[in-house]
Amino acid sequence: RSLAPSQLAKRKAGDDDDEEPEWRPATTQKRQKAGGEADGGECYRSPFRKPLAQLTNRPRCLDSSQHEAFIRSILSKPFKVPIPNYKGPLGLRALGIKRAGLRSPLHDPFEEGALVLYEPPPLSAHDQLKIDKDKAPVHVVVDPVLSRVLRPHQREGVKFLWDCVTSRRIPGSHGCIMADEMGLGKTLQCITLMWTLLRQSPDCKPEIEKAMVVSPSSLVRNWYNEVEKWLGGRIQPLAIDGGSKEEIDRKLVGFMNQRGLRVPSPILIISYETFRLHAEALQKGSVGLVICDEGHRLKNSENQTYQALNNLNTPRRVLISGTPIQNDLLEYFSLVHFVNSGILGTAQEFKRHFEIPILKGRDADASEAERHKGEERLKELISIVNRCLIRRTSDILSKYLPVKIEQVVCCRLTPLQAELYKNFLKQAKPAEELKEGKISVSSLSSITSLKKLCNHPALIYDKCVEEEEGFTGALDLFPAGYSTKAVEPQLSGKMLVLDYILAVTKSTSNDKVVLVSNYTQTLDLFEKLCRNRRYLYVRLDGTMSIKKRAKIVERFNSPSSPEFIFMLSSKAGGCGLNLIGANRLVMFDPDWNPANDEQAMARVWRDGQKKTCYIYRLLSTGTIEEKIFQRQTHKKALSSCVVDEEQDVERHFSLGELKELFTLNEATTSDTHDKIKCRRCVNGHQVRPPPEGSDCTSDLSQWNHCADKRGLQDSVLKAAWDVAVTFTFHHHSHEEQRGIP
Repeated sequence: RSLAPSQLAKRKAGDDDDEEPEWRPATTQKRQKAGGEADGGECYRSPFRKPLAQLTNRPRCLDSSQHEAFIRSILSKPFKVPIPNYKGPLGLRALGIKRAGLRSPLHDPFEEGALVLYEPPPLSAHDQLKIDKDKAPVHVVVDPVLSRVLRPHQREGVKFLWDCVTSRRIPGSHGCIMADEMGLGKTLQCITLMWTLLRQSPDCKPEIEKAMVVSPSSLVRNWYNEVEKWLGGRIQPLAIDGGSKEEIDRKLVGFMNQRGLRVPSPILIISYETFRLHAEALQKGSVGLVICDEGHRLKNSENQTYQALNNLNTPRRVLISGTPIQNDLLEYFSLVHFVNSGILGTAQEFKRHFEIPILKGRDADASEAERHKGEERLKELISIVNRCLIRRTSDILSKYLPVKIEQVVCCRLTPLQAELYKNFLKQAKPAEELKEGKISVSSLSSITSLKKLCNHPALIYDKCVEEEEGFTGALDLFPAGYSTKAVEPQLSGKMLVLDYILAVTKSTSNDKVVLVSNYTQTLDLFEKLCRNRRYLYVRLDGTMSIKKRAKIVERFNSPSSPEFIFMLSSKAGGCGLNLIGANRLVMFDPDWNPANDEQAMARVWRDGQKKTCYIYRLLSTGTIEEKIFQRQTHKKALSSCVVDEEQDVERHFSLGELKELFTLNEATTSDTHDKIKCRRCVNGHQVRPPPEGSDCTSDLSQWNHCADKRGLQDSVLKAAWDVAVTFTFHHHSHEEQRGIP
């Protein structure tokens, strides 16, 4: 112990008044052995050192009253978010705990501008007490990201599609046909439908797990881009536009094996050709929804693509077509049967109940009873089909798009073309080969030869060299030293007009031009002309890969791209492409099927177009091309057919009409205008306003004006008039807005 005065004082002040004996250690101490005892058994532990308490595992008991008071003090304080001045909701949902109470929709149905596809039936207070809260239906509301950009007609279309595929429009049927005309936003409406079905339903869960889009190969990349554009990365579609068979099979198997509420790639985009080759992999599972773009190619129920798609395990089917078949009952049946199997019965029942009575009623020799029965069956058919078909015309677009001026331009044949044309008709005599309205293979070949001759004599030059039937001695009619290596526009009336249109457009504006033809040989001539005039151009035909098609379309639409001309094969890219980078389009030759021409001409007048659009449809005056155009403009009843292949020509022409195909009328400015006997024109020029009591026949009702040079308003065409143009028909998309009758 310390002997310091301070320590001594402390010890004296302690409770123990007895002074503790002083302890002094021995002068010598021995080391303690390893055993723990000192030698001699003596212990040298200090008497002032207190023994250690023994440790036990028994917990120390707390005072229960103190513990309860402590917990009560904690719970008495309300939770406060540790953020200065925070006044937001605290939230009622804890992590990992299911929310109690009624289920709620994914989006607010009462928000301004909300597009509600389904509204639960109203419940009384008594029913609300009885209903199972875990089974109560909820609103289905389109994602505001999409509903904000939908136009009124598109909102109506989305509601129609949703009602059809959820079997609310036709109980037991889950399909429909979206038949809006080109440019009305069918793609956006279908993307909205897919996104809604993939995310929500009245049962507060996704309606479907996966969806599939089948489209022409040239539109696969366009669909992918549209999904990315409108959904902004919210979903990752799988687009298959090329690759080896093993690679494609692996991707398709992976797509079909996806399961669960959050599928990584819920949308498959695939071309018709790829689907047909790999249909087996897609038929092993089920897909919630299939969308067939440009679905008019499914009008034949016997082809492999139709059969492969029909074998899919998919009740919900949407068929998109801007040009639905309206005039062939069997094609009508094929399309409707694909989306809603059985709604029109079997093919035999349909033929017996609808087709035969309707065709008999339309026959010129039909009795009054047959005519009445046919009309009744026709009304019945239309009423059934209209329950699953929606169609709006492009007139709606006039509110949102700039003016479109469509002009049919009749072009005079050059002397060389006229001589070759007459020489062919004299030698081949295709009209004499016609017997009882049947058309032979040689007559079909004659039609093709005449159509090519109307485009340019260079297209039949090889036949002249080989002196094929109808072209014997024709080589002598060509200019001396003629060669097909260089294009000579002056030898073709339509090529002359095209040359003028391109030259005037290039020199007077910054407009771009789309050139469309049915023949790749004609596109070859366009290329030669562009190289000769030093026009920059791009070309899309059947030889171009799918990936490259999407790239050149995107590049051409860019305002900074230097290309002036886009050459397009109507067979390869006439459907679905958006070529809004151009505002002038030239249809160089007509097609038997008016749907093909309408599809091709709608490439430029679409959403995103900012300029006035000019459509030029070139026809050779008095030739077979005018006969084809007349077939397009005739309003046909359901008994007649839309011709889409030359092999079907004999089904739709009478013997007299077939013979008229092989004639040449050189003494007219427009054979079409003469035959229709337009009563709104005086001396070939339309009188405005028309004479009192006069009107044009229904076949020309779609054209606002007929015009010779005096009535022509397009400065581009005026430059070419004196050279080859003989007559034009005009259609103005905004005619009523201009105050023109």
